[in-house]
Amino acid sequence: MISNLTFGIIKIFILAFLSWLISFFVAKYLIKFLYRIKFWKKEARAKTIDGREASVFLSMHKERETTVPRGGGIVIWATVIILLGICLLLSNFTDIWWLKKFNFLSREQTWIPLFALVSASIIGLIDDILVVYGRGKYIGGGLKFRTRLILVILIGLIGGLWLYFKLGLSTIRIPLLFNFPEGIDVPLGLWYIFLYVVVSLASWSSGVVDGLDGLAGGVFGSIFGAFTIIAFAQGSVDMAAFCAIILGALFSFLWFNIPPAKFYMGETGILGLTMTMTAVAFLTDSVAVLPIIAGVLVIETGSVIIQLISKKITGKKIWLSTPIHHHLEAIGWQPQQITMRFWIISIIFAILGVSIKLLT
Repeated sequence: MISNLTFGIIKIFILAFLSWLISFFVAKYLIKFLYRIKFWKKEARAKTIDGREASVFLSMHKERETTVPRGGGIVIWATVIILLGICLLLSNFTDIWWLKKFNFLSREQTWIPLFALVSASIIGLIDDILVVYGRGKYIGGGLKFRTRLILVILIGLIGGLWLYFKLGLSTIRIPLLFNFPEGIDVPLGLWYIFLYVVVSLASWSSGVVDGLDGLAGGVFGSIFGAFTIIAFAQGSVDMAAFCAIILGALFSFLWFNIPPAKFYMGETGILGLTMTMTAVAFLTDSVAVLPIIAGVLVIETGSVIIQLISKKITGKKIWLSTPIHHHLEAIGWQPQQITMRFWIISIIFAILGVSIKLLT
C-alpha cells in the first residue's frame, strides 16, 4: 500500500508533468492565434513612469515591442483551469481511489490562490486587449492606473477577508535566525486583512520584471518551485500540487519565451502570478520570507523606486534605464546574460528563503 507521503509526491510530480504537457500544446496553438490577430502593441512605450521620454528603452526594444504579441500568460492560467476540470471530472465520475485523489481543489488550501489567479489574469487580459486594440484614451495604455489599483486592492481585500473570517488566520510567523529553529507568531487581528492588501499591491508592482525574453518566466519559476517545497513540507499537498502545476506551465511558457521570444507574458500573466504569489505566501505563512524568495522582484521594483526618488530630489538618474535589467542591457550586457544571471540569483534567493522558512 502506498503511504500518504509517497502518494503526495507522486501527485505533485504527475500533475506538474501533465501541466507541462497540456500547456505545451496550449502555447503552440495560442502563439498561432496571437500572431493571426496581431496581438502586439501598435506603438512602443514612449514615456517613462514619470512622464519623461523613454529614449534608452526605445533604442533597445522599439522593434520587438511592436512585433511580438502579448498574452502569453494565458498559457498559465488556462492550463490550471483545464487540468482542474480534468481532475474534477475524474474525482466525480470514477470509483478508482487514486484517480479521485488527484483533485487539488481545496477550501483551505487552493480556493483563494485559484480565485486570485483567475480573477487577476482576466483583469490583466482586459488590460492587454485595451493596450492592443484600445481607442481614444486607451491607445497603448490599457486600463487606467487608478482602475488597476482599485481592482488589485479589491482582489487583496477579498483574499484577506476570506483568510481572516473563513479560515481563521490572523498571525504572521517571523523567523529568528539567531534563535532557530524558534520563531515568533505576531498576532495582527484585523490588521491581517490590511497587510494582505499591502502585500498584494507590493507584489503587483513587481510586474516590471517582464521586460526581457525568458526573464519573468524563469524568475517566477523559482518562486513557485520554492512554494511547492514549503507547502509540501507543511503537509499542504493540494497547495504544493497547485504551485507545481503553475511551475509546469511556466516551463512550457519558457520553452517559447526564451530568445527569441514567440510571445510575452503580458499583464494577464504578470498580474495573475503576482496575486497568486501573495495568496500562496499568506496560506503557507511565508510572508516574512517572501521578500527573500522573490528577491529579484524586490530588486527590480526597488530600482524603479530609487530612480524615481533620485529624479525627484536631485533631477538626475542613477541608472540609464529602469528596471535595472534595462540598465544592464544599456551598458552592454547581452539580454541572454542578464536573463540567465537573474535566473541564478532568483534560484539562490529561493533556496535561502525556503531554508529560513523550514527552520521555523
